[in-house]
Amino acid sequence: MQGVTRMDRDLWDAQEITGSLVPQGSVFAFLAEHRRELFDDSFTADLFGSRTGRPSLPADLIGAVLVLKELYALSDPQTADALKYDIRWKVACGRSLTDTSFDPSTLVHWRQRIAKSQHPDRVYDKIAEVIAETGILKGRRKRCVDSTVFDDAVATQDTVTQLVAAIRKVARLVPGAAGVISDVCRLDYTRPGKPDIDWDDPQAKAGLVSALVNDALAVLARLCGPDAPDRDQAAADALGLLALVAGQDVEPADGSDGTDGRWVIARKVAPDRVISTVDPATRHTRKSKSVRRDGYRAHLAAEPETGLITDTELTMATGDDNTDAAMGVTMTGRDRYHTADTTDTSEPADTSTETADTSTETADTSTETADTSTETAETAETAETAETAETAETSVGGGLEVYGDSAYGSGEAREAYRQAGHDTVIKPKPVLPAVPGGFTLDDFAIDHENQTVTCPAGHTRPIAPSGTVTFGKLCAGCPLRDRCTTAKTGRSMTIHQYEALLRAARAQGRTPEFKQAYPTRSNVERTVAHVATQNGRRIKLRYLGVEANNAWLRGRAAALNLRTLLKHGLTRRDGTWAIA
Repeated sequence: MQGVTRMDRDLWDAQEITGSLVPQGSVFAFLAEHRRELFDDSFTADLFGSRTGRPSLPADLIGAVLVLKELYALSDPQTADALKYDIRWKVACGRSLTDTSFDPSTLVHWRQRIAKSQHPDRVYDKIAEVIAETGILKGRRKRCVDSTVFDDAVATQDTVTQLVAAIRKVARLVPGAAGVISDVCRLDYTRPGKPDIDWDDPQAKAGLVSALVNDALAVLARLCGPDAPDRDQAAADALGLLALVAGQDVEPADGSDGTDGRWVIARKVAPDRVISTVDPATRHTRKSKSVRRDGYRAHLAAEPETGLITDTELTMATGDDNTDAAMGVTMTGRDRYHTADTTDTSEPADTSTETADTSTETADTSTETADTSTETAETAETAETAETAETAETSVGGGLEVYGDSAYGSGEAREAYRQAGHDTVIKPKPVLPAVPGGFTLDDFAIDHENQTVTCPAGHTRPIAPSGTVTFGKLCAGCPLRDRCTTAKTGRSMTIHQYEALLRAARAQGRTPEFKQAYPTRSNVERTVAHVATQNGRRIKLRYLGVEANNAWLRGRAAALNLRTLLKHGLTRRDGTWAIA
């Protein structure tokens, strides 16, 4: 049954005796005064369908503990110890100085119950309700988006370790698999650790890889045939994982097609490679070209002036739906604090840069051509600029104003923002010339209506249905060839489906207005640092899988948002949350 907090105080009540030691304006002091209003009995009421049984921890206590745990990035044992020994925690949670703590496994129980409920993000949602009630984000359209990579909680496994572990997992989870493995496998998988071979002998290692792959294929052939029975989810997942790891890292040996049972480890990394059988969702990823990480990607959207996190989600590090561009669209599309009829009292950044002045840029690059060719290029470029400007018109106060780096500026994302009525201040990806110092794609005038492209020399070619354009023989005697291409067959290019939006973005990025507005994006980097670090060190994930780690991230965001609200003067006034 649901536990409730007693209203009478203990003789050794921590707040009564030592409350003055807790700094005013801190999260501890706020929870000591307002935790019952923030986490009332309804916070956990839906988790208890019976009025009988042993009372649980009170809602205000578990709510306060969950906030403080994620605010300081503590483990379950550290949290239990803090509640037992730290005076600040006792004050914040309404405990007596003589109270002990609960067992750390209690937090596991609560996380599991909350995760299985209809409100798995209840702490995050509760703080979001406070933000909405204060009105601190009313009229604030700006949203900065960014991402960071969290290291996973498991060790990255090599191919041999994964194959052995996957076969043992099948033996544990698939009914009857242990007997099949004993019958068809050459190696003994009941012995712990890796098979005992001479690891300095290349032939022995090659033979082990072949034996492991052949054992895996034999097990799959017996257990996954057309007559195989229906299996539960755990068994099916175990077999699927074995099939995946048996093929992702190996290839037939030289001179073999695989049918003779000779396999070697491939000298490449498979796309979307599973790196651990303990946590199959974690992946290799990169935050930059020079830094490789193993783990998950956390995406955040924040309001730059207040520093409040408006949305966050942790995803796998790979996959088209998990890219920065895709998640930026997702988070702005479900923003809970902005409505289309919200009046923005601030002046929006004037980032629309598709002015008539840009129509002459390309013409200046073709001075070596005849006057008629230059005039043709200028006319085509003027028409292209007018079309681009019309395509990239910003909405007036209806949607959000999205700030992001170039990872968020794909053509698909920009089109989604435009369709939703959002303005964008997103850094465009630069286009590189085919010849150093020569012409780029922006120097070619594109007529989307007539599906043609005009080069700086004035030559016009049609756009093929596939989006390709080839100038071919027209480049042979062109005086601008040396500044355009080094290809023997002449200049060719591919016109992106969203080229008009991408070209408009590049034009926008060259304007003074954009250069003045774009630095606003850097505010989200500070927010990301708050989420991803604690006491100057990167936080490492503690849980397995996307769901559990995403729940942690949203709890962390909720705790940080509460601290941010207190910095802005969060208080309780006449029964409502307000900013002082």
